[in-house]
Amino acid sequence: MLHQMGSHGPAYYQRYPAAFRRFTPTCDSNQIQDCDHQALINTYDNSLLYTDDMVSRTIDKLKSLSDRFNVALIYLSDHGESLGEHGMYLHGAPYLFAPSQQTHIPLLLWMSPGYADAYHIDQACLRRQASQDAVSQDNLFHTVLGMFDIQTGQYQPQLDMIKSCQSPR
Repeated sequence: MLHQMGSHGPAYYQRYPAAFRRFTPTCDSNQIQDCDHQALINTYDNSLLYTDDMVSRTIDKLKSLSDRFNVALIYLSDHGESLGEHGMYLHGAPYLFAPSQQTHIPLLLWMSPGYADAYHIDQACLRRQASQDAVSQDNLFHTVLGMFDIQTGQYQPQLDMIKSCQSPR
């Protein structure tokens, strides 16, 4: 389990090292509403570049372990961010009023071929499902329970993102 600050505002400029300052100019302030809009977007995008790099390096590390272990990774953001759309910044608006920038978030599931084989998971099925089905943070709990084969009355297989692409063990 890893937890990162990610692209959490308002201090986006503090969420990446200098080597990832590729989009310029940037908004190097906590007072993001006072920044040029493009500079704010550039700063946020730089934080995304760094997050992408961190996830990539984590997957590379897991790949290096996959000859000895069945490994998998789930990356999920806890929320999105508004960068001035409709005059809104940051996150936390009530769901009914929140723009899609706050409610549509990234989710990535990666697994080694050994993991997929050991747990009888059809990865092509997962790719098809990902392109067609909407999922939410509600799916995370049940997917993790399913991945660890934890038996509990709280588990709802219809919310497990993997279950429908898995043949019986």
